[in-house]
Amino acid sequence: MSIKVIIEKKAISYKKAMKYIEKKVQNLKKGKNSELIWILEHPLTYTAGVSFDKKDILKKIKLIKTNRGGKITVHNPGQKIIYFAIDLNTRKKDIRNLIKVIENSIIEFLKIYKIEGKADKKNIGIWVKNKKIAAIGIRVSRWIAFHGCSINIKNNLEDYKNINPCGLNNRLVTNLRSETKEDLIDIDKNLKKIFLNNFNKI
Repeated sequence: MSIKVIIEKKAISYKKAMKYIEKKVQNLKKGKNSELIWILEHPLTYTAGVSFDKKDILKKIKLIKTNRGGKITVHNPGQKIIYFAIDLNTRKKDIRNLIKVIENSIIEFLKIYKIEGKADKKNIGIWVKNKKIAAIGIRVSRWIAFHGCSINIKNNLEDYKNINPCGLNNRLVTNLRSETKEDLIDIDKNLKKIFLNNFNKI
């Protein structure tokens, strides 16, 4: 099955994105439409996964509860979101393998900008010098995998001070701008190339 790639130039609200993703998932369950990789940014939004803890909310915020895996996190301008809807019925039915592919894709992306990222078996996501630079949250329904990952590019890290992101100390977050002297160019182009290539190998 072919994978459609959409790259947004303007910020998309979280709720609008979720409606689109959920519709895409339903169509895939019916055998309709292509799979999806959707690259975008959100306006400032705090979301909570199914395992979030209220103790991780440090200040009064507007919180959107979701059906993805994981805890509480923030999306904001300068952070890239890679949503997907992938039909594992036509690929390898292995969720751990899917997560590994996502992790390796982020690590491969970071290398372009001279950043060494590492996965952590205990805390899902990608880390740079013990600071989290990318978060992963997926859900699988009838072997349709969806939601995605976020990568901090040049977003405002101060927004993390209102929460303990993913249940962790809010000082343990970083972004590409803080970790490299390389020009942050061709971000969308590189994300598209890497994720499309790696998802097609599943």
